[in-house]
Amino acid sequence: MYNKIFRNRFSFIWVIIGLYVILSTITRIALLLATTSAGITIGQFSGLFSIGFLYDLAIASFLIIPFVLHLWLQNNLIYQKKMLPWVSLFFIGLLSLLLFTNIVPKDFSPQLHTAIIAYIAFRFAIYLLLFFVPNFRTRWRTGVLYFGLGLVTFLLLLNAVSEWFFWQEFSSRYNFIAVDYLVYTTEVLGNINESYPIAWIMTALIITAIAIVFMSRSLVRTCVNQSLTFGKRSLLAICLLILPVIAYLAVPEKWRHFSRNEYANSLAGNGIYEFAIAYTQNELDFYQFYKTLPDESAFKLLKQQLQLPNTRFVSDDPFNIEREVVYAEPERKLNVVLISVESLSADFMKAFGNTNTITPYLDSLAAHTLFFTNLYASGTRTVRGLEALSLSIPPTPGQSIVKRPDNGGLFSLGSVLRSKGYITQYIYGGYSYFDNMKTFFGNNGYTVIDRSAIKPQDVHYQNIWGVADEDLFSLALHTLDSNDATHKPFFSQIMTVSNHRPYTYPDGRIDIPPSTQSREGAVKYTDYAINKFLKEASTRKWFDSTVFVIVADHCAGSAGSVELPVTGYHIPMLIYAPKILQPRAVDALTAQIDVAPTILGMLRFQYRSKFFGQDVLNTPAEKQRAFISTYQGLGYLRNGRLVLQSPVKTVRQFKPDFATGNASTVNLDDSLVNQAIAYYQCASWLLKNKKQSE
Repeated sequence: MYNKIFRNRFSFIWVIIGLYVILSTITRIALLLATTSAGITIGQFSGLFSIGFLYDLAIASFLIIPFVLHLWLQNNLIYQKKMLPWVSLFFIGLLSLLLFTNIVPKDFSPQLHTAIIAYIAFRFAIYLLLFFVPNFRTRWRTGVLYFGLGLVTFLLLLNAVSEWFFWQEFSSRYNFIAVDYLVYTTEVLGNINESYPIAWIMTALIITAIAIVFMSRSLVRTCVNQSLTFGKRSLLAICLLILPVIAYLAVPEKWRHFSRNEYANSLAGNGIYEFAIAYTQNELDFYQFYKTLPDESAFKLLKQQLQLPNTRFVSDDPFNIEREVVYAEPERKLNVVLISVESLSADFMKAFGNTNTITPYLDSLAAHTLFFTNLYASGTRTVRGLEALSLSIPPTPGQSIVKRPDNGGLFSLGSVLRSKGYITQYIYGGYSYFDNMKTFFGNNGYTVIDRSAIKPQDVHYQNIWGVADEDLFSLALHTLDSNDATHKPFFSQIMTVSNHRPYTYPDGRIDIPPSTQSREGAVKYTDYAINKFLKEASTRKWFDSTVFVIVADHCAGSAGSVELPVTGYHIPMLIYAPKILQPRAVDALTAQIDVAPTILGMLRFQYRSKFFGQDVLNTPAEKQRAFISTYQGLGYLRNGRLVLQSPVKTVRQFKPDFATGNASTVNLDDSLVNQAIAYYQCASWLLKNKKQSE
């Protein structure tokens, strides 16, 4: 019985399945051991391994497809010696047709023409060797399977290592971030190369793959030497090819969400499976995947939330949220410099309990600013932060608006300021094609300036993400000086890059050497660069009439044992204008989408708004709320409660612990749930119906 199952022409398939399941299990164990704060119970432990085993088998069923086809359709007849002259003549004739006729026109596809000729020539060479070299057929077939096994083994090992590093960075299996990174291979591969000893890792993987192939050589030779009739091969092949169909139809993504511990749920998943799910869910239709209200009811609720004493809706259209915003004081056309800082978590600062002194300048500056202590980022990626800061809209499910097609002409902070005669700019230290920044900001009221504007001799340091922050701020100072020379007010958003893996920066700036490649060093260097920038700015004549806003794009990490840990979204904001603003701490609950209208409120601008955000300095406490999200988990934070909407039409409510990030489930408050639905549903409706244009 053993020989019939494991020692036949298809024995190679069991090697692939066993190899993948073993590697996936080892990866799962390694990730579990790396998560010391997971708090996983015995029941969750058994659940994550049993469910994970099913996902591993499902992916293995797809990995074997090319090998099943190869072993099934491998033709014995044409390899027989008496057939070789005829087969050789056939390929000679076919090659002649391709070379001397126009069957595949060269001008239609030169690459295709060359590839076909190369393949036919290769096959012809193989048949010549079969004719003249004894036992070449066995050697050839064995060599093909050795190569296939070696390649698959190497790729699976590479995937396991990649999952490890991804988990170290994001405490998650592959997700939307991995899909995004696949698009920007130059930056991502460069980042990996600068962050890890790639040469040593690749060498180790290649040696391991060769060792596994060597240990499997007996089974490989068995499947080459064992003959099997075409009928029996077909029966076995069809049975094996049915497995991925069953896996596709019968293994849903929701199985891994078996507990309230998000670490356990993620470990129960499978990296390749999760990557495929994230890839296919690039955008999620709110109406299809989430609980909804009648549109009229949703907009009525939203308008109630957006109605403030200094606002007036300009239309009776139930689906129009445009409103007039007025202030009693006269407008102040001050310059605005918005510094969006890469991955600046609130807990990096002393005010929020950090004792490592990694933001000494921001810590000292906080006492001289409007210091927002209760602000939450919309998401976990830079594009979510940029979306919130520029468009003031809740994070709709799926991809950020920054990355979506047809995202130009939207109502934005830039469009409002431009209508007031401002120069509006987005200044970035990397190349702005990354994350679609150039297209998004360029089509939404901003002039985009990136590292291509910096002369090579002016760059002190750079890595794959961009120039060092001090070089970015030098570019910004030059740009702001040029703006001032036009005698027009200006709004410039500056996006830093240094606080990003590989966490490298110029030497000699701070007391943490760049060779450590530590997050703490990168944070402290960015703090140093902001200090240097503001000191130099203070010598400019435009400084006294400028409001500086320093805010994070998102936190350094957002993982936890719950799906949306509030501590993973808590970010600081400092608004600095020593000749204009009286310093104080602002503890009002603030969403990242509130930053734009709050800036306009400080300028006392009268304007027509389509923002979902509000001027938090002029908003009653009972209307304060925040939004936090993943690409599919939509959170609404209000009155110490968190409403979480998830596919498919799932709504849960939690009482979060704002110190630890943990949360306990509580009964649904229908009023709070309906508010949450209204915000996200109306944002999705307006975008879908193209009603959010300027």
